[in-house]
Amino acid sequence: MNTILMTNRPIRVLFFLVFLAGVMLGATDIVYAQDRPKSEPGFAALFDGKSLDGWEGNTELWSARDGMIVGDSPGIKQNEFLATKKEYGDFELRLEFKLHNGTGNTGIQFRSKRLPDSSAVEGYQADIGQRFWGCLYDEHRRRKVLVQAPEELNKVLKKDDWNTYLIRAQGDHILMVVNGIRTVDYHEPDDSIARKGIIALQVHSGPAMRIDFRNIRLREITE
Repeated sequence: MNTILMTNRPIRVLFFLVFLAGVMLGATDIVYAQDRPKSEPGFAALFDGKSLDGWEGNTELWSARDGMIVGDSPGIKQNEFLATKKEYGDFELRLEFKLHNGTGNTGIQFRSKRLPDSSAVEGYQADIGQRFWGCLYDEHRRRKVLVQAPEELNKVLKKDDWNTYLIRAQGDHILMVVNGIRTVDYHEPDDSIARKGIIALQVHSGPAMRIDFRNIRLREITE
């Protein structure tokens, strides 16, 4: 009797460990599944969750880790951008972002272009941080806020946690939504302003900061 128990104990322990590992892996899958958006017809991922394929920029500041694009600045003198290699015209972009400690300034460029011999990018920016959360800014071109976000945004904004951004550009119309609050509904009056360009993520000049982006997906609008 004792001999049988001693013989079976290692087997039972092994089965228990295998079961426990399965539960832990299952729990991990559930957590990541909750982080991923539900199926969205017509949308394609701009970030594969593990590499910067399709993007270009300073890899001393930008990296892919844990399913995120991370912009981690030790403090820099000039703005730096991680940009798509492809240009987009009419589209809807959806993503999630987290500005660590809610400090610093960053944003998402669209219909933009890199300037030669410079780290600068010129074009529209969906702003993040400081007093510019949810604003539409014209980076390195008109150099001004085109639309100020409403005070209502402060009620739903999570300055040190994950937030959602929706950016839709179609013709002269730009719509921006943060955490379900429409912050920008703008029609561009200047026909000379580009309606196609790169998408780029920013780390701003100044003190150390970190910004994370995940679940970056885009639907091109063809109608």
